[in-house]
Amino acid sequence: MRPRDIHIAATGSALAPLVTVEEALARGDCDPDTARRTEALSVAVAGEESPAEMAAAAARAALGRSGRDPADIGLILHAAVYYQGHDLWPPASYVQRTAVGNRCPAVEVRQMSNGGMAAIDLAAGYLSAARPGSAALITAADRFSPPGFDRWRSDPGTVYADGGVALVLARGHGLARLRTIVTVSDPELEGMHRGDDPFGVAPFSVRRPMDLEVWKRAFVARTGLSACLSRIAAGLREAVDTALDEAGVKLADVDRFLLPHFGRRRLAAALLRPLGVDVERTTWPWSRRVGHLGAGDQIAALDHLLSSGAAAPGDTLMLLGIGAGFTWSCAVLEVTERPRWATHSPGRPAPGE
Repeated sequence: MRPRDIHIAATGSALAPLVTVEEALARGDCDPDTARRTEALSVAVAGEESPAEMAAAAARAALGRSGRDPADIGLILHAAVYYQGHDLWPPASYVQRTAVGNRCPAVEVRQMSNGGMAAIDLAAGYLSAARPGSAALITAADRFSPPGFDRWRSDPGTVYADGGVALVLARGHGLARLRTIVTVSDPELEGMHRGDDPFGVAPFSVRRPMDLEVWKRAFVARTGLSACLSRIAAGLREAVDTALDEAGVKLADVDRFLLPHFGRRRLAAALLRPLGVDVERTTWPWSRRVGHLGAGDQIAALDHLLSSGAAAPGDTLMLLGIGAGFTWSCAVLEVTERPRWATHSPGRPAPGE
């Protein structure tokens, strides 16, 4: 989709405190093989704060930075992967009540790790038909905790992190212009995150803690590794190639790639090598200190680049998301302004870069 006059007005983050891998190794939470495979340095680990509370904190930050009146927000989308703190409860409405205070539609998006990117796509479609000056608020938040999830072991190759992020998308003026966003779906791969497990009657009634590797191995045994890899590669290339074509740029024109916060080995196999992208053109040097935020990786990375001053006017950014199901979303942004809240001068390396 080629959006019409849609911009990133502001971003915000509320990430949990960092725990170093050395600390996790000493406690026995992380094993040496995971540390080697992921090359993670630290991970954000929440205490008692819920995902919805972290999302609301990020939303308040983003709204404050945007200078927008809450009445301008015509749509709120909250993306999540894991348990949000209550059963049969809408976290999007909590974000709306505590961070915005208006009465627009507030909806939860469940597209796994691609949820934040899918929410941007949905919001861009909404804003394309809205009046000039309209805005949408997107949040994403998770806390990956026992007994249902082991952040170090449930998905070998990736360390899962806690935190909330937010983005204000608006018609008219902003910090970065959304040149295009494309989402591609291949439901033939949905079984990769189900495996041979039976359907359960309650959360974690079949398997606790979650073990994504068991599901993947069962699915691959049924369908064949070659067929799985072929479909995954095709979905990625379709999303990226279509986005580049719609934005009128080439891969070499992209200054920075904002990718899922995978471990180093998985990141290289899934994205860097297939796309031919050097890791130094990504936010990996920073993301290895944070971990995989579920649906919020790309928004968190964008907030990091904007807030640190590492994204300069004229830069072209590509945001790429992948989620179980499978879906791939690819967005191309053109940075147009340096935010007033940026803490570093333009051109200087951002912390962790």
